[in-house]
Amino acid sequence: MIHIGIVGCGVIGNRFAAAIDSHDRYELAAACDLDADRASSLAATHGTERTVTTTDHGALVEIDGLDAVYVGVPPLAHHDVVADALAANRHVICEKPIAATAKTGHEMVRLAEEHDRVTAVNLPFRYTPGFVRLRETVANGKIGDPRRVELRFRFPEWPRDWQDVAWLESRDQGGPLREVGTHFLFGVQELFGPIDTVSADVGFSGPNTYENDAVGTFRTDGIRGTIDLLCDHEGDEANNITVIGDDGSLSLIEWHRLVRDRGRGTQRTLVDERKDTVTTLLTEFANAIDGDDADLVSFAEATRVQEVLDAIHASDGDRIRLEKS
Repeated sequence: MIHIGIVGCGVIGNRFAAAIDSHDRYELAAACDLDADRASSLAATHGTERTVTTTDHGALVEIDGLDAVYVGVPPLAHHDVVADALAANRHVICEKPIAATAKTGHEMVRLAEEHDRVTAVNLPFRYTPGFVRLRETVANGKIGDPRRVELRFRFPEWPRDWQDVAWLESRDQGGPLREVGTHFLFGVQELFGPIDTVSADVGFSGPNTYENDAVGTFRTDGIRGTIDLLCDHEGDEANNITVIGDDGSLSLIEWHRLVRDRGRGTQRTLVDERKDTVTTLLTEFANAIDGDDADLVSFAEATRVQEVLDAIHASDGDRIRLEKS
């Protein structure tokens, strides 16, 4: 049994706790949140009579018998919690984005390399059936040679009404590109490898608040890509990635549904399956702890995504070339 603690008992923390509760390899050993009532509520719902609650992550990582820590706090706090967990010899799953900046991400990569512990980042496209099929179909040449990859985001309201956390409005660690764009830029990386160049024009909702308008281009493996983001408008939410080849296109929409379009009215749904990707991540993480082969998103992979996000925010219309890592 893997005894795991959760630091950050918000929406995603509770989602992890539910998956831990139903997984036969894990037991929720501890829950930590600055709001003691949230930690107690999560532990009461998904823990056991042995589950410890605390408001101090430093106390959590030192609990006797603890094997692993899930870090579900806001991005600016990721580094300190991960560093303390690794120093206490715990395995670590970190929520995305890995950090608020790539510089901090690289520091976390170094920490992971210095400790003989399993580390991973929660980027669920690695396990999402629709995205996995998209990746395989593109790799097998089923849409011909890829010509373009398009990322499109629409948020009538930001943060969304279910995201009751003020930090998502902040420019230093929040915003839709970090919170949502991270997934899709990781998807581009899964499809075609690292993004080489970025050029973007980004508008913000206020002097210190989130981006609400962005248009940009990027290149990866010789393929051109586009980013199109708009917030605070009338309309429906949209989060889509489309790969256009010379023999049709594939679009992942609504986070899970994969649609193929050959043009001239031949659109067809290839995948319409949702999957509990947190459970899959936990299974892969347990395999890695056991010393078996495991499919996990590394700190280095997640930091490469953050480098792209940093470049988008810094571009101001100029072309930025990312260093090869």
